[in-house]
Amino acid sequence: MTHTVKRTLAMLFVAVFGSALLYNCEPEADSLGEQLFIDGAAEGNVTSYDLIAYNVNNNDSIRSDAGRLVNLINTSGISPSYAVLGAFSEGQFGMQKASFLTQLRMSTDNFSFGTTPKVDSVVLVLRPNSVADSVVTRPLKDESLLVGTEMVPVSTEIKSYPTNFINKYGKTKLGPGGSHTLMHINVDEITTFLDSNTDAFKYSNVVVNTGESLGSAVFDGNVTSKTITKKSDNSALFTSDAGLRIRLNKDFFQTKILDKNGKPELMDAANFTRYFKGIKLSVTDTDGYLLQLPTESMEVIMYYTNEKNDNGTITRPQSTFKLLLTGGIGNARIGQYEYDRTNSAWATARQSINTTDGDDKLYLQGMGGPSVRVKIPDETITKLKTLYKDNKAAIMSASIRIFTDAATWSNNYKRKANNFTLLPYTTNKTTGALELKSFTADVTAGFGLMRSYDLDKNPSYYDFIVTKTVKDIVEAKEGEEKENSILLVNMGEFVPTTTGAAAGYKFTTRAFATERGVFVGTDKTNANRIQLKITYGTKK
Repeated sequence: MTHTVKRTLAMLFVAVFGSALLYNCEPEADSLGEQLFIDGAAEGNVTSYDLIAYNVNNNDSIRSDAGRLVNLINTSGISPSYAVLGAFSEGQFGMQKASFLTQLRMSTDNFSFGTTPKVDSVVLVLRPNSVADSVVTRPLKDESLLVGTEMVPVSTEIKSYPTNFINKYGKTKLGPGGSHTLMHINVDEITTFLDSNTDAFKYSNVVVNTGESLGSAVFDGNVTSKTITKKSDNSALFTSDAGLRIRLNKDFFQTKILDKNGKPELMDAANFTRYFKGIKLSVTDTDGYLLQLPTESMEVIMYYTNEKNDNGTITRPQSTFKLLLTGGIGNARIGQYEYDRTNSAWATARQSINTTDGDDKLYLQGMGGPSVRVKIPDETITKLKTLYKDNKAAIMSASIRIFTDAATWSNNYKRKANNFTLLPYTTNKTTGALELKSFTADVTAGFGLMRSYDLDKNPSYYDFIVTKTVKDIVEAKEGEEKENSILLVNMGEFVPTTTGAAAGYKFTTRAFATERGVFVGTDKTNANRIQLKITYGTKK
Protein backbone atom coordinates (compact mmCIF):
# COMPACT_ATOMS: atom_id res chain seq x y z
CA MET A 1 0.00 0.00 0.00
CA THR A 2 1.60 3.29 -1.06
CA HIS A 3 2.26 6.23 1.26
CA THR A 4 -0.27 8.37 -0.64
CA VAL A 5 -3.04 5.84 -0.13
CA LYS A 6 -2.16 5.55 3.54
CA ARG A 7 -2.44 9.33 4.05
CA THR A 8 -5.74 9.43 2.17
CA LEU A 9 -7.27 6.70 4.30
CA ALA A 10 -5.99 8.33 7.47
CA MET A 11 -7.66 11.60 6.49
CA LEU A 12 -10.91 9.79 5.73
CA PHE A 13 -10.77 8.18 9.16
CA VAL A 14 -10.43 11.55 10.88
CA ALA A 15 -13.29 12.99 8.83
CA VAL A 16 -15.76 10.13 9.18
CA PHE A 17 -15.95 8.24 12.47
CA GLY A 18 -19.40 6.76 11.85
CA SER A 19 -18.13 3.63 10.11
CA ALA A 20 -14.57 3.56 11.33
CA LEU A 21 -14.37 -0.10 12.31
CA LEU A 22 -12.01 -1.44 9.68
CA TYR A 23 -10.84 -4.97 9.14
CA ASN A 24 -7.84 -6.72 7.70
CA CYS A 25 -6.55 -10.14 6.78
CA GLU A 26 -2.95 -9.74 7.92
CA PRO A 27 -1.39 -11.32 11.02
CA GLU A 28 -1.05 -7.95 12.78
CA ALA A 29 -2.49 -4.45 12.44
CA ASP A 30 -0.28 -3.68 9.46
CA SER A 31 -2.61 -3.44 6.48
CA LEU A 32 -5.95 -1.66 6.48
CA GLY A 33 -5.45 -0.81 10.15
CA GLU A 34 -2.01 0.69 9.65
CA GLN A 35 -3.27 4.03 8.38
CA LEU A 36 -4.71 4.77 11.81
CA PHE A 37 -1.19 5.25 13.16
CA ILE A 38 0.14 7.45 10.35
CA ASP A 39 1.47 10.80 11.56
CA GLY A 40 0.10 10.12 15.03
CA ALA A 41 -3.51 9.89 13.86
CA ALA A 42 -4.36 7.25 16.48
CA GLU A 43 -3.03 5.26 19.40
CA GLY A 44 -2.99 1.48 19.22
CA ASN A 45 -4.34 -0.75 21.96
CA VAL A 46 -4.59 -4.50 22.42
CA THR A 47 -7.29 -5.84 24.73
CA SER A 48 -8.37 -9.38 25.61
CA TYR A 49 -11.94 -10.37 26.45
CA ASP A 50 -13.09 -13.63 27.96
CA LEU A 51 -15.37 -15.88 25.95
CA ILE A 52 -17.85 -18.59 26.85
CA ALA A 53 -16.81 -21.85 25.17
CA TYR A 54 -18.29 -25.27 25.79
CA ASN A 55 -18.29 -28.77 24.32
CA VAL A 56 -20.92 -30.15 21.97
CA ASN A 57 -21.63 -33.87 22.20
CA ASN A 58 -22.43 -35.23 18.74
CA ASN A 59 -23.23 -38.70 20.12
CA ASP A 60 -20.40 -40.25 18.11
CA SER A 61 -22.36 -40.04 14.88
CA ILE A 62 -21.98 -38.05 11.68
CA ARG A 63 -23.31 -38.22 8.16
CA SER A 64 -20.59 -40.11 6.30
CA ASP A 65 -22.12 -41.28 3.02
CA ALA A 66 -20.51 -40.81 -0.39
CA GLY A 67 -21.23 -37.10 -0.67
CA ARG A 68 -19.57 -36.41 2.69
CA LEU A 69 -16.35 -38.27 1.87
CA VAL A 70 -15.45 -35.96 -1.03
CA ASN A 71 -12.22 -33.99 -0.57
CA LEU A 72 -12.38 -31.98 -3.83
CA ILE A 73 -15.41 -31.00 -5.88
CA ASN A 74 -14.70 -31.44 -9.56
CA THR A 75 -17.34 -29.66 -11.61
CA SER A 76 -16.27 -31.36 -14.85
CA GLY A 77 -15.49 -34.91 -13.76
CA ILE A 78 -15.34 -37.36 -10.87
CA SER A 79 -14.84 -35.76 -7.46
CA PRO A 80 -12.19 -37.68 -5.50
CA SER A 81 -12.89 -38.86 -1.98
CA TYR A 82 -11.30 -40.64 0.96
CA ALA A 83 -12.10 -43.57 3.18
CA VAL A 84 -10.69 -43.99 6.69
CA LEU A 85 -9.42 -47.34 7.88
CA GLY A 86 -7.78 -48.31 11.15
CA ALA A 87 -8.02 -47.90 14.91
CA PHE A 88 -6.45 -45.57 17.45
CA SER A 89 -6.70 -45.52 21.24
CA GLU A 90 -5.54 -42.92 23.75
CA GLY A 91 -6.66 -41.64 27.13
CA GLN A 92 -8.35 -38.39 26.17
CA PHE A 93 -10.86 -39.63 23.58
CA GLY A 94 -10.76 -43.40 24.04
CA MET A 95 -10.81 -45.90 21.15
CA GLN A 96 -11.87 -44.97 17.63
CA LYS A 97 -12.18 -47.58 14.88
CA ALA A 98 -12.96 -46.88 11.22
CA SER A 99 -14.30 -49.24 8.55
CA PHE A 100 -15.36 -48.62 4.95
CA LEU A 101 -18.51 -50.01 3.32
CA THR A 102 -18.94 -49.85 -0.43
CA GLN A 103 -20.95 -51.26 -3.28
CA LEU A 104 -19.21 -52.66 -6.36
CA ARG A 105 -20.06 -52.06 -10.00
CA MET A 106 -19.13 -54.20 -12.96
CA SER A 107 -16.81 -52.33 -15.30
CA THR A 108 -19.04 -53.59 -18.14
CA ASP A 109 -22.67 -54.56 -17.55
CA ASN A 110 -23.95 -57.89 -18.91
CA PHE A 111 -20.38 -58.84 -19.78
CA SER A 112 -19.75 -62.20 -21.45
CA PHE A 113 -16.95 -64.14 -19.80
CA GLY A 114 -16.87 -66.66 -22.63
CA THR A 115 -17.07 -70.43 -22.58
CA THR A 116 -16.48 -72.27 -19.29
CA PRO A 117 -14.77 -69.30 -17.58
CA LYS A 118 -12.65 -70.12 -14.56
CA VAL A 119 -11.17 -67.76 -11.97
CA ASP A 120 -7.41 -67.92 -11.53
CA SER A 121 -7.11 -65.28 -8.80
CA VAL A 122 -8.78 -62.16 -7.43
CA VAL A 123 -7.15 -59.17 -5.71
CA LEU A 124 -8.39 -55.99 -4.09
CA VAL A 125 -5.98 -53.15 -4.88
CA LEU A 126 -5.58 -50.14 -2.58
CA ARG A 127 -3.29 -47.51 -4.08
CA PRO A 128 -1.64 -44.58 -2.28
CA ASN A 129 -1.64 -41.01 -3.54
CA SER A 130 2.07 -41.32 -4.17
CA VAL A 131 5.06 -43.33 -3.02
CA ALA A 132 8.29 -42.21 -1.44
CA ASP A 133 11.47 -41.91 -3.47
CA SER A 134 13.19 -44.67 -1.51
CA VAL A 135 12.64 -48.16 -2.87
CA VAL A 136 13.73 -51.67 -1.89
CA THR A 137 14.06 -54.15 -4.73
CA ARG A 138 13.91 -57.82 -3.84
CA PRO A 139 16.22 -60.23 -5.69
CA LEU A 140 14.82 -61.53 -8.96
CA LYS A 141 12.90 -64.74 -8.57
CA ASP A 142 13.19 -67.26 -11.41
CA GLU A 143 10.30 -69.67 -11.85
CA SER A 144 7.94 -71.09 -14.46
CA LEU A 145 4.46 -69.78 -15.15
CA LEU A 146 1.60 -71.40 -17.07
CA VAL A 147 0.87 -69.22 -20.09
CA GLY A 148 -2.01 -70.73 -22.03
CA THR A 149 -1.11 -74.40 -22.10
CA GLU A 150 2.66 -73.90 -21.89
CA MET A 151 4.93 -73.58 -18.85
CA VAL A 152 7.12 -70.55 -19.55
CA PRO A 153 10.32 -69.62 -17.63
CA VAL A 154 9.85 -66.15 -16.12
CA SER A 155 11.56 -63.69 -13.80
CA THR A 156 9.61 -61.83 -11.13
CA GLU A 157 10.76 -58.47 -9.77
CA ILE A 158 9.08 -57.00 -6.68
CA LYS A 159 9.75 -53.46 -5.47
CA SER A 160 8.67 -52.15 -2.07
CA TYR A 161 7.93 -48.48 -1.42
CA PRO A 162 7.17 -46.59 1.79
CA THR A 163 3.72 -45.09 1.33
CA ASN A 164 2.63 -41.51 1.29
CA PHE A 165 -1.08 -41.94 1.83
CA ILE A 166 -2.86 -38.63 2.38
CA ASN A 167 -2.77 -38.94 6.14
CA LYS A 168 -1.74 -41.31 8.89
CA TYR A 169 -2.78 -40.32 12.38
CA GLY A 170 -1.97 -42.00 15.66
CA LYS A 171 0.81 -44.37 16.63
CA THR A 172 2.58 -44.43 13.29
CA LYS A 173 6.13 -45.48 14.19
CA LEU A 174 7.32 -49.08 13.89
CA GLY A 175 10.08 -50.74 15.85
CA PRO A 176 12.04 -49.42 18.86
CA GLY A 177 10.64 -46.11 19.98
CA GLY A 178 7.40 -46.76 18.15
CA SER A 179 4.25 -48.04 19.75
CA HIS A 180 1.86 -49.35 17.13
CA THR A 181 1.35 -52.83 15.78
CA LEU A 182 0.88 -53.79 12.16
CA MET A 183 -2.50 -53.03 10.61
CA HIS A 184 -4.53 -56.21 10.05
CA ILE A 185 -7.05 -55.60 7.28
CA ASN A 186 -10.09 -57.79 6.63
CA VAL A 187 -12.36 -57.84 3.58
CA ASP A 188 -15.87 -59.24 4.07
CA GLU A 189 -18.96 -59.64 1.93
CA ILE A 190 -21.84 -57.33 2.88
CA THR A 191 -25.24 -59.03 2.91
CA THR A 192 -27.32 -55.90 3.61
CA PHE A 193 -28.42 -53.80 0.64
CA LEU A 194 -26.84 -50.33 0.97
CA ASP A 195 -29.83 -48.19 0.12
CA SER A 196 -28.32 -44.73 -0.30
CA ASN A 197 -31.81 -43.19 -0.45
CA THR A 198 -32.51 -44.22 3.14
CA ASP A 199 -31.25 -42.15 6.09
CA ALA A 200 -30.18 -45.29 7.95
CA PHE A 201 -27.43 -45.78 5.34
CA LYS A 202 -26.07 -42.25 5.51
CA TYR A 203 -24.60 -42.15 9.01
CA SER A 204 -21.41 -43.45 10.55
CA ASN A 205 -23.14 -45.65 13.13
CA VAL A 206 -24.82 -47.71 10.40
CA VAL A 207 -25.26 -51.42 11.13
CA VAL A 208 -24.90 -53.95 8.32
CA ASN A 209 -24.66 -57.73 8.17
CA THR A 210 -21.66 -59.49 6.69
CA GLY A 211 -21.36 -62.88 5.06
CA GLU A 212 -18.27 -64.68 3.84
CA SER A 213 -14.77 -63.57 4.74
CA LEU A 214 -13.20 -62.73 1.39
CA GLY A 215 -9.60 -62.08 2.35
CA SER A 216 -7.15 -60.39 4.69
CA ALA A 217 -3.72 -58.76 4.69
CA VAL A 218 -1.16 -57.32 7.06
CA PHE A 219 -0.12 -53.78 6.17
CA ASP A 220 3.35 -52.78 7.36
CA GLY A 221 3.36 -49.28 5.90
CA ASN A 222 4.83 -50.30 2.55
CA VAL A 223 3.26 -51.00 -0.83
CA THR A 224 4.70 -53.13 -3.62
CA SER A 225 4.84 -53.24 -7.40
CA LYS A 226 5.41 -56.41 -9.40
CA THR A 227 6.77 -57.11 -12.88
CA ILE A 228 6.84 -60.59 -14.45
CA THR A 229 8.87 -60.99 -17.65
CA LYS A 230 9.53 -63.91 -19.98
CA LYS A 231 13.16 -65.02 -19.74
CA SER A 232 13.27 -65.81 -23.45
CA ASP A 233 12.75 -62.28 -24.75
CA ASN A 234 12.24 -60.08 -21.63
CA SER A 235 8.69 -59.24 -22.72
CA ALA A 236 6.38 -58.26 -19.88
CA LEU A 237 3.71 -60.80 -18.99
CA PHE A 238 2.38 -58.87 -15.98
CA THR A 239 2.91 -55.47 -14.37
CA SER A 240 1.22 -53.81 -11.42
CA ASP A 241 1.55 -50.30 -10.03
CA ALA A 242 2.60 -49.74 -6.44
CA GLY A 243 -0.22 -50.61 -4.10
CA LEU A 244 -1.47 -52.89 -1.39
CA ARG A 245 -2.86 -56.01 -3.06
CA ILE A 246 -5.15 -58.14 -0.89
CA ARG A 247 -5.76 -61.62 -2.28
CA LEU A 248 -9.46 -62.54 -2.19
CA ASN A 249 -11.23 -65.88 -2.17
CA LYS A 250 -11.32 -66.96 -5.82
CA ASP A 251 -13.92 -69.68 -5.19
CA PHE A 252 -16.35 -67.07 -3.91
CA PHE A 253 -15.98 -65.02 -7.10
CA GLN A 254 -16.23 -68.12 -9.26
CA THR A 255 -19.60 -68.89 -7.71
CA LYS A 256 -20.77 -65.30 -7.32
CA ILE A 257 -19.71 -63.94 -10.71
CA LEU A 258 -18.48 -66.36 -13.36
CA ASP A 259 -21.07 -69.05 -12.64
CA LYS A 260 -23.71 -66.36 -13.27
CA ASN A 261 -22.33 -65.62 -16.73
CA GLY A 262 -25.21 -64.43 -18.93
CA LYS A 263 -27.72 -64.48 -16.04
CA PRO A 264 -29.99 -61.55 -14.99
CA GLU A 265 -27.89 -60.92 -11.85
CA LEU A 266 -25.11 -59.47 -14.04
CA MET A 267 -27.35 -57.65 -16.48
CA ASP A 268 -27.07 -54.11 -15.08
CA ALA A 269 -26.02 -52.12 -12.02
CA ALA A 270 -29.47 -52.20 -10.41
CA ASN A 271 -29.56 -56.01 -10.49
CA PHE A 272 -25.93 -56.43 -9.57
CA THR A 273 -25.90 -54.20 -6.46
CA ARG A 274 -28.89 -56.08 -5.07
CA TYR A 275 -27.31 -59.41 -5.86
CA PHE A 276 -23.72 -58.69 -4.76
CA LYS A 277 -24.38 -56.05 -2.13
CA GLY A 278 -20.82 -54.90 -1.53
CA ILE A 279 -17.72 -55.35 0.60
CA LYS A 280 -16.55 -54.14 3.99
CA LEU A 281 -12.96 -53.14 4.74
CA SER A 282 -12.15 -53.23 8.45
CA VAL A 283 -9.32 -53.93 10.88
CA THR A 284 -9.07 -56.38 13.75
CA ASP A 285 -6.88 -53.97 15.72
CA THR A 286 -8.13 -51.71 18.52
CA ASP A 287 -5.03 -49.51 18.57
CA GLY A 288 -2.51 -48.26 16.06
CA TYR A 289 -3.36 -45.50 13.62
CA LEU A 290 -6.03 -44.17 11.29
CA LEU A 291 -5.28 -44.15 7.58
CA GLN A 292 -6.97 -42.05 4.91
CA LEU A 293 -7.23 -43.98 1.63
CA PRO A 294 -8.07 -42.51 -1.78
CA THR A 295 -11.12 -44.41 -3.01
CA GLU A 296 -11.13 -43.55 -6.71
CA SER A 297 -8.19 -45.88 -7.39
CA MET A 298 -9.63 -48.82 -5.45
CA GLU A 299 -10.63 -51.81 -7.56
CA VAL A 300 -11.18 -55.54 -7.47
CA ILE A 301 -9.37 -57.32 -10.31
CA MET A 302 -10.40 -60.82 -11.38
CA TYR A 303 -7.92 -62.86 -13.42
CA TYR A 304 -9.69 -65.64 -15.30
CA THR A 305 -9.42 -67.93 -18.30
CA ASN A 306 -12.02 -69.12 -20.78
CA GLU A 307 -12.04 -71.65 -23.55
CA LYS A 308 -11.12 -70.47 -27.05
CA ASN A 309 -11.35 -72.58 -30.23
CA ASP A 310 -8.84 -71.30 -32.75
CA ASN A 311 -9.25 -73.41 -35.89
CA GLY A 312 -9.67 -76.54 -33.86
CA THR A 313 -6.99 -75.69 -31.32
CA ILE A 314 -8.41 -75.28 -27.84
CA THR A 315 -6.65 -72.73 -25.66
CA ARG A 316 -7.46 -70.95 -22.40
CA PRO A 317 -5.99 -67.44 -22.59
CA GLN A 318 -6.02 -65.33 -19.44
CA SER A 319 -8.12 -62.19 -19.22
CA THR A 320 -8.92 -59.63 -16.53
CA PHE A 321 -12.16 -58.08 -15.41
CA LYS A 322 -12.57 -55.24 -12.91
CA LEU A 323 -15.18 -54.51 -10.29
CA LEU A 324 -15.13 -50.80 -9.50
CA LEU A 325 -15.47 -49.17 -6.10
CA THR A 326 -15.37 -45.52 -7.22
CA GLY A 327 -18.16 -43.20 -6.14
CA GLY A 328 -18.15 -41.37 -9.45
CA ILE A 329 -20.32 -44.08 -10.98
CA GLY A 330 -22.93 -43.98 -8.23
CA ASN A 331 -21.78 -46.57 -5.73
CA ALA A 332 -23.18 -46.23 -2.23
CA ARG A 333 -20.31 -45.79 0.21
CA ILE A 334 -20.28 -45.21 3.97
CA GLY A 335 -17.60 -44.50 6.54
CA GLN A 336 -18.53 -46.70 9.50
CA TYR A 337 -17.07 -45.55 12.83
CA GLU A 338 -17.07 -47.21 16.25
CA TYR A 339 -16.09 -45.71 19.61
CA ASP A 340 -15.27 -46.96 23.07
CA ARG A 341 -15.07 -43.97 25.41
CA THR A 342 -14.67 -46.07 28.58
CA ASN A 343 -12.45 -44.33 31.17
CA SER A 344 -11.53 -41.55 28.72
CA ALA A 345 -11.35 -37.87 29.68
CA TRP A 346 -14.06 -37.06 27.12
CA ALA A 347 -16.39 -39.65 28.66
CA THR A 348 -16.18 -37.67 31.92
CA ALA A 349 -16.32 -34.22 30.33
CA ARG A 350 -19.43 -34.89 28.27
CA GLN A 351 -21.40 -35.64 31.44
CA SER A 352 -21.07 -32.07 32.74
CA ILE A 353 -21.14 -29.68 29.76
CA ASN A 354 -21.72 -26.12 31.03
CA THR A 355 -23.52 -24.11 28.35
CA THR A 356 -23.91 -21.10 30.66
CA ASP A 357 -20.40 -20.45 31.97
CA GLY A 358 -18.36 -22.63 29.61
CA ASP A 359 -16.11 -25.68 30.07
CA ASP A 360 -12.56 -25.58 31.40
CA LYS A 361 -11.33 -27.98 28.71
CA LEU A 362 -12.52 -28.22 25.14
CA TYR A 363 -12.53 -31.44 23.09
CA LEU A 364 -12.47 -31.46 19.30
CA GLN A 365 -12.50 -34.62 17.19
CA GLY A 366 -13.42 -35.41 13.61
CA MET A 367 -15.57 -38.27 12.32
CA GLY A 368 -18.50 -37.66 14.67
CA GLY A 369 -16.54 -36.73 17.76
CA PRO A 370 -17.23 -33.58 19.82
CA SER A 371 -17.42 -30.02 18.54
CA VAL A 372 -17.00 -26.71 20.39
CA ARG A 373 -19.40 -23.78 20.58
CA VAL A 374 -17.99 -20.30 21.29
CA LYS A 375 -20.10 -17.36 22.47
CA ILE A 376 -19.14 -13.71 22.70
CA PRO A 377 -20.82 -12.74 26.02
CA ASP A 378 -23.38 -9.94 26.15
CA GLU A 379 -21.17 -7.90 28.50
CA THR A 380 -18.29 -8.08 26.01
CA ILE A 381 -20.55 -6.86 23.21
CA THR A 382 -21.70 -3.99 25.44
CA LYS A 383 -18.10 -3.00 26.21
CA LEU A 384 -17.17 -3.03 22.53
CA LYS A 385 -20.20 -0.97 21.55
CA THR A 386 -19.33 1.58 24.27
CA LEU A 387 -15.73 1.66 23.07
CA TYR A 388 -16.95 2.27 19.54
CA LYS A 389 -19.52 4.89 20.45
CA ASP A 390 -17.82 6.85 23.23
CA ASN A 391 -14.13 6.47 22.38
CA LYS A 392 -14.50 6.56 18.60
CA ALA A 393 -12.46 3.35 18.48
CA ALA A 394 -11.62 1.63 15.23
CA ILE A 395 -11.08 -2.11 15.42
CA MET A 396 -8.11 -3.07 13.28
CA SER A 397 -8.06 -6.78 14.01
CA ALA A 398 -10.00 -9.30 16.07
CA SER A 399 -9.36 -12.98 16.61
CA ILE A 400 -10.43 -15.84 18.82
CA ARG A 401 -7.28 -17.35 20.31
CA ILE A 402 -7.39 -20.96 21.46
CA PHE A 403 -4.47 -22.84 23.05
CA THR A 404 -3.79 -26.56 23.19
CA ASP A 405 -4.04 -27.93 26.71
CA ALA A 406 -0.43 -28.71 27.55
CA ALA A 407 -1.32 -30.65 30.68
CA THR A 408 -3.36 -33.35 28.96
CA TRP A 409 -2.59 -33.52 25.24
CA SER A 410 0.62 -35.07 23.92
CA ASN A 411 2.63 -33.31 21.25
CA ASN A 412 3.47 -36.70 19.72
CA TYR A 413 0.30 -36.80 17.65
CA LYS A 414 0.37 -35.04 14.34
CA ARG A 415 -1.06 -31.53 14.22
CA LYS A 416 -2.25 -30.11 10.96
CA ALA A 417 -2.11 -26.37 10.41
CA ASN A 418 -5.53 -24.75 10.25
CA ASN A 419 -7.48 -28.01 10.04
CA PHE A 420 -10.62 -26.44 11.49
CA THR A 421 -13.87 -24.91 10.37
CA LEU A 422 -15.62 -21.98 12.02
CA LEU A 423 -19.23 -21.14 11.23
CA PRO A 424 -21.57 -18.52 12.71
CA TYR A 425 -25.04 -19.26 13.99
CA THR A 426 -28.00 -17.18 12.91
CA THR A 427 -31.35 -17.12 14.67
CA ASN A 428 -34.39 -18.47 12.89
CA LYS A 429 -36.89 -15.58 13.09
CA THR A 430 -39.82 -17.98 13.30
CA THR A 431 -38.65 -20.70 15.69
CA GLY A 432 -35.84 -18.88 17.51
CA ALA A 433 -33.54 -21.86 16.89
CA LEU A 434 -29.86 -21.42 16.07
CA GLU A 435 -28.97 -22.38 12.49
CA LEU A 436 -25.82 -22.56 10.39
CA LYS A 437 -26.41 -20.76 7.11
CA SER A 438 -23.18 -19.22 5.87
CA PHE A 439 -19.45 -18.68 6.22
CA THR A 440 -18.25 -16.08 8.70
CA ALA A 441 -18.32 -12.51 7.40
CA ASP A 442 -14.51 -12.60 7.29
CA VAL A 443 -14.34 -15.68 5.06
CA THR A 444 -17.06 -14.27 2.81
CA ALA A 445 -15.04 -11.06 2.46
CA GLY A 446 -11.97 -13.10 1.49
CA PHE A 447 -9.97 -12.45 4.66
CA GLY A 448 -9.18 -16.06 5.51
CA LEU A 449 -10.21 -18.24 8.41
CA MET A 450 -7.30 -18.60 10.81
CA ARG A 451 -3.61 -18.65 11.57
CA SER A 452 -1.61 -21.23 13.55
CA TYR A 453 1.42 -20.79 15.78
CA ASP A 454 4.11 -23.08 17.23
CA LEU A 455 2.60 -26.35 16.00
CA ASP A 456 5.83 -28.13 16.96
CA LYS A 457 5.35 -27.11 20.59
CA ASN A 458 2.87 -27.77 23.37
CA PRO A 459 1.11 -25.50 23.99
CA SER A 460 0.56 -24.22 20.49
CA TYR A 461 -2.27 -21.91 19.57
CA TYR A 462 -4.60 -20.90 16.78
CA ASP A 463 -6.20 -17.56 15.94
CA PHE A 464 -9.59 -17.57 14.23
CA ILE A 465 -10.00 -14.32 12.28
CA VAL A 466 -13.23 -12.57 13.30
CA THR A 467 -12.45 -8.92 12.56
CA LYS A 468 -15.40 -8.24 10.29
CA THR A 469 -17.62 -10.54 12.35
CA VAL A 470 -16.97 -8.43 15.46
CA LYS A 471 -17.32 -5.22 13.44
CA ASP A 472 -20.75 -6.30 12.24
CA ILE A 473 -21.82 -7.20 15.79
CA VAL A 474 -20.71 -3.86 17.20
CA GLU A 475 -22.31 -1.86 14.39
CA ALA A 476 -25.56 -3.86 14.45
CA LYS A 477 -28.90 -2.19 15.00
CA GLU A 478 -30.34 -2.09 18.48
CA GLY A 479 -31.58 -5.56 19.40
CA GLU A 480 -29.56 -7.37 16.73
CA GLU A 481 -26.19 -7.35 18.52
CA LYS A 482 -26.31 -11.06 19.34
CA GLU A 483 -26.69 -12.16 15.72
CA ASN A 484 -23.58 -14.17 14.72
CA SER A 485 -22.14 -13.85 18.25
CA ILE A 486 -22.24 -17.66 18.67
CA LEU A 487 -19.90 -19.74 16.53
CA LEU A 488 -19.29 -23.45 15.98
CA VAL A 489 -15.79 -24.94 15.74
CA ASN A 490 -15.24 -28.34 14.12
CA MET A 491 -12.31 -30.46 13.04
CA GLY A 492 -11.88 -30.66 9.28
CA GLU A 493 -11.49 -28.18 6.46
CA PHE A 494 -13.77 -26.59 3.91
CA VAL A 495 -13.78 -28.65 0.71
CA PRO A 496 -12.40 -26.72 -2.29
CA THR A 497 -13.46 -26.88 -5.90
CA THR A 498 -11.03 -27.36 -8.76
CA THR A 499 -10.78 -23.56 -8.97
CA GLY A 500 -9.40 -23.42 -5.41
CA ALA A 501 -12.46 -21.68 -3.92
CA ALA A 502 -14.42 -23.23 -1.08
CA ALA A 503 -17.42 -25.15 -2.41
CA GLY A 504 -19.77 -23.92 0.31
CA TYR A 505 -20.14 -23.76 4.07
CA LYS A 506 -21.84 -27.19 4.17
CA PHE A 507 -18.98 -28.96 2.38
CA THR A 508 -16.25 -29.94 4.85
CA THR A 509 -13.87 -32.84 5.46
CA ARG A 510 -15.17 -33.43 8.98
CA ALA A 511 -16.65 -36.84 8.07
CA PHE A 512 -13.15 -38.23 7.47
CA ALA A 513 -10.95 -35.86 9.51
CA THR A 514 -8.78 -38.09 11.69
CA GLU A 515 -7.30 -35.37 13.93
CA ARG A 516 -8.41 -34.47 17.42
CA GLY A 517 -7.18 -32.17 20.19
CA VAL A 518 -7.77 -30.93 23.73
CA PHE A 519 -7.82 -27.16 24.21
CA VAL A 520 -8.06 -24.69 27.06
CA GLY A 521 -11.60 -23.43 27.48
CA THR A 522 -13.26 -20.93 29.82
CA ASP A 523 -10.90 -21.57 32.72
CA LYS A 524 -10.49 -18.24 34.56
CA THR A 525 -7.41 -19.57 36.40
CA ASN A 526 -5.52 -20.41 33.19
CA ALA A 527 -3.61 -17.64 31.41
CA ASN A 528 -4.07 -19.57 28.15
CA ARG A 529 -7.87 -19.63 28.36
CA ILE A 530 -9.80 -19.00 25.17
CA GLN A 531 -10.11 -15.26 24.55
CA LEU A 532 -11.18 -12.63 22.06
CA LYS A 533 -8.14 -10.55 21.08
CA ILE A 534 -8.96 -7.04 19.90
CA THR A 535 -6.50 -4.55 18.41
CA TYR A 536 -8.05 -1.10 18.06
CA GLY A 537 -7.04 2.50 17.54
CA THR A 538 -8.42 5.66 19.06
CA LYS A 539 -7.97 9.23 17.88
CA LYS A 540 -5.45 11.19 19.93
